[in-house]
Order: sequence, then structure tokens, then C-alpha cells
Amino acid sequence: MHIEFALSTPTIPIQGGDSVFPVRRIYCVGRNYAAHAREMGFDPNREPPFFFCKPADSIVNVPTGTTVEVPYPPKTSEYHHEIELVVAIGRAGNDIAVEDALTYVFGYAVGLDMTRRDLQLALRDKGRPWELGKAFDQSAPIAPLHRASEVGHIDHGALWVKVNGEDRQRTDLSKLIWSVPEIIANLSTYFELQPGDLIYTGTPEGVGPVHRGDIMTGGITGLGELSVKVR
Repeated sequence: MHIEFALSTPTIPIQGGDSVFPVRRIYCVGRNYAAHAREMGFDPNREPPFFFCKPADSIVNVPTGTTVEVPYPPKTSEYHHEIELVVAIGRAGNDIAVEDALTYVFGYAVGLDMTRRDLQLALRDKGRPWELGKAFDQSAPIAPLHRASEVGHIDHGALWVKVNGEDRQRTDLSKLIWSVPEIIANLSTYFELQPGDLIYTGTPEGVGPVHRGDIMTGGITGLGELSVKVR
């Protein structure tokens, strides 16, 4: 049997033009804010970061000034928001030194790591991988990328999300346990990073459920906002 596949590479718009950023892989950092580690029942001591992945086609583009709908996913009754700073990698490297790490950054964006929390916790408690809780369809909404050459390197500023206009998560990026350069350096000891890789850098405290009809509005100082409605 002969089967033909028409596969397309997911892309993210780049702010300020018609260019797009092709997405190769999505890496995510777990428990990278102390208060969130505590609310999840863990000691926030500065242990080495750990990572999990989402598929590239879990990306949902959220153009500036629009509200994009995502479906309430199956097999969960605890669909949670996690607002995050997203880092886009612009050149290849492995075993990257911390002091060189920012030279590998193409840009930054606001992103949501949507989570089936009940599945994640059940899997975690059994010592099993998190994919069913984290790597599902349309679980990675993201705003347009901003080039680092235009906005600089983001190491502080407000990070927040509201649900139906009410604050849910709010912190400052300076509270990251592991900074962006440290994340890149550590991750590059496990994988050769490539242009097209995204790193979701972790979420602060205040994660919680959203329901059908809810609207999440989140942002980062200097990177704008995104707006997502649960269908």
C-alpha cells in the first residue's frame, strides 16, 4: 500500500513583519518558581532543573489583539492554566556555557502550558511519564515572538494571567529559580539545541482550573499579551 503524507511544520509569527519561526521541539521546565513548587507539594530548594516535552504541533498561535479558542480536552476534569515566558533558540549548540547562553536566543514570547492536572498528578504519583497530562493537542498557546535584538534579553518584569478578568497568577520573572542562561546551559548537556527549539521556562504560583467559556488573558512586560477562550 502506498500512502502519501502532507505534513507541515508548525510556525509562530514573528512580531513586526511577515516572517515566521518554524518550531522543531518544545522543551518545558518543571517547578521553576519557589512558590509554585510549594503549592505542588515540593521543596523549592535549588536542585538541578528537570524537563518534559510537548509535541511541536501542540502550538496554538494567538495573534496580537485577538482571542483564540481552544477546546476543553477529553479525559480530564481539571484543565489548568500555566502562564510562562517562552524562549526561542536561534542557533545550534550543545554543552553551552552559561555565560554564552544568551547568544543562542532568537527571541521571547508569552505562552500557556495547558495541563490536564488530574492526569498529571495521577501519573506522577505512579512514577510514570507526564505526557497524557501535558503533551495533548492544542496544549501550547503562544503569542507572536519578539526578536531579542529588538526587545533585549528578558530577565525581569511582570508575568501574569487573568481568568474572566480576575487575577490568577502574577509574579516577576526575576523570581525564576533557574535563569534563562542556566536553563539553556543545563538543557544543552542533554540535547543538542537547534534553531526552532522552544523552551517554556516554568510557571509561578496560582495555577488553577478553567472551564468552558472562560477567557484567559496573560502577558509579560515588554512582550505584550495573549487571549485564549476555552471552547
